[in-house]
Amino acid sequence: MEYFAIISTFSLFLTNVLKFLELKFPKKHIVFLSSLSLTASSFLFTFFLIERWIKANYFPISNLFESLIFLCTMLLLLSLFIEKKSNNKLITPIVSPIIFLLNFFANFILPNSLQQISPLVPSLQSDWLMFHVSTMILSYATLIIGSLLAILYLILNFFSQKENLKLAYSKSLILENIDNFSYRIIGIGFPLLTLGIIAGAVWANEAWGNYWSWDPKETWALITWLIFATYLHARIIKKWEKEKAALIASFGFFIIWLCYLGVNFLSKGLHSYGFLA
Repeated sequence: MEYFAIISTFSLFLTNVLKFLELKFPKKHIVFLSSLSLTASSFLFTFFLIERWIKANYFPISNLFESLIFLCTMLLLLSLFIEKKSNNKLITPIVSPIIFLLNFFANFILPNSLQQISPLVPSLQSDWLMFHVSTMILSYATLIIGSLLAILYLILNFFSQKENLKLAYSKSLILENIDNFSYRIIGIGFPLLTLGIIAGAVWANEAWGNYWSWDPKETWALITWLIFATYLHARIIKKWEKEKAALIASFGFFIIWLCYLGVNFLSKGLHSYGFLA
């Protein structure tokens, strides 16, 4: 466990440094090294999950530590995929600091008791564990990236207006691309979130005898769903201005963290297996 904490922290730190250097000095050797570092970090986290899966004999998303590492892995893989497909160099620099902080928290802040492999509690001994939890975390990762792009759009748009600068065509195109990527990525994350909530309801009926119990985690998952449903409704149906829609997505960024981590720290419920109290 210690080897992963040290290597992963160093790997993510190096990725952060190289990605920001790439933005400032887009030279071939820096671009190559930053891409290599991101790919190596992705493989490192994937390998760790596979190794833990083999040792535990179940998919490693049963506690807070495992879900944090899985979220880091999804953020890394999605960043790598989106960067390769879109050739957009802004994705990783805004996502990698969050991955670094999540990994640091998981490895150095969480108690060792929550990092150890332990037998599954009865309620988690189900085939729904892998499908429901992995779908929810994948949706979180996708929505986090989309929301971060919305925040970036608002920041760049604000400073361009504050300075009373007339944006050149290239700068306008950058803002347009950021907004489009944000919209498209959230458009993928929202169906995943919907599927994850439905799967959780079916699993809850099997485990506890009812589909919905207004558990804190369920309530905040519904609030998260409503926020991003509102965003998509505003963009598709109401044709809201990009700034107004981006504000909703930015608000959703903070709601995701309340749903994912806040519930574990601030309340107890059926989903609070990672509660630190």
